[in-house]
Amino acid sequence: MTGFAIRILGNSLAFYIANLLVPGFVVNGGLKEYLIAGILLGFFNMLVRPLLKLISMPLIILSLGLFTLVINGLILWLVDYVFDFVVIENLTALFWVVIITGLVNLLTSFGGKLKD
Repeated sequence: MTGFAIRILGNSLAFYIANLLVPGFVVNGGLKEYLIAGILLGFFNMLVRPLLKLISMPLIILSLGLFTLVINGLILWLVDYVFDFVVIENLTALFWVVIITGLVNLLTSFGGKLKD
């Protein structure tokens, strides 16, 4: 349960960093909106992502794992589709948000493992 809370905070932090750095990505609102978007992204990563990875396993193997960036982009696009306060204007912004969320989640999960 603590790991999921860390993941939610990491997702919210990633959205905040992406909002600051990526033109074309906007989260309208404050802390509440970042947390809500982080929670939904956490649930999508927990429920939808494994199914998408299972279905697209041959593409992931053929692309040496790079197809997971497409899956992550699809999940972020779903967050944009569900909430009006998350706006991804173009594919370039989506690409950079995928990279930033991946890096922030990598760092937060690595930090959580150091603590244990």
